[in-house]
Amino acid sequence: MRIATWNINGIRARIEFVEMWLKERKPDLVGLQELKAQEEQIPVDVFERLGYHLISHPQKSWNGVAILAREPIDILHKGLPGQEGAGSRLISTNLQSGLKFVTIYCPNGKSVAHPDYQAKLDWYDDLRGYLSDFHRPTDDLILCGDFNVIPSQLDGWDDEDNQTKIFRTEEERDRVEAILDFGFYDLYRHLNPTQPGFTWWDYRAGGFPSNRGLRIDFMLGTSTLRKKVRCVIPDKDWRRKVMDLTPSDHCPVYADFEL
Repeated sequence: MRIATWNINGIRARIEFVEMWLKERKPDLVGLQELKAQEEQIPVDVFERLGYHLISHPQKSWNGVAILAREPIDILHKGLPGQEGAGSRLISTNLQSGLKFVTIYCPNGKSVAHPDYQAKLDWYDDLRGYLSDFHRPTDDLILCGDFNVIPSQLDGWDDEDNQTKIFRTEEERDRVEAILDFGFYDLYRHLNPTQPGFTWWDYRAGGFPSNRGLRIDFMLGTSTLRKKVRCVIPDKDWRRKVMDLTPSDHCPVYADFEL
């Protein structure tokens, strides 16, 4: 089974790009983030033609998350409880196989000095509470998406791990550790302990050609899934232009499981 996550940075701007990727990689289950569209602006027909069912939690101009699946799915949770003011950042479903799937778009935080930084930390605290309230570490559970944190120096291009910068602070990393402590494994890092595995590159100043990237898009799985994962791939080929179509600043990340 192939499971993927992708911050597409605008579904209307990226739909042809996403369609080509789905045809090429043929994932069974996908979490999408940063739709930046209202419900009526999501091209459901494109996904249906490719054999996917879609559920979404959209938001005009900002945020927005969705799930694509080969099998019919229903929304289990839409939005992070207690964080409605933060926008459309979480959606989850259960598959017929028993697999539970949650995709998230974590707040950016802007800068350590900005009020959004504390709001980001609070959002993470509520995410940890949500996991305890609605899930169990013994579940077959995937949590994936754009976490907007780099857990260690290995996950960023800069040799200087400046922990006063956003995405790198001790407080942010502690929140990610708290999520892992629920019972998750970082599946990419589990299989690739020494490879950076960047998933985001700035559009500006040649970030992608010079590989000045960050690993901020994660596929987390509980213990049962850690035993079944065979590979986790940051799909860098799809961070490049394809037929003059502009890519997202994030690449897709997919994982293959024996399920």
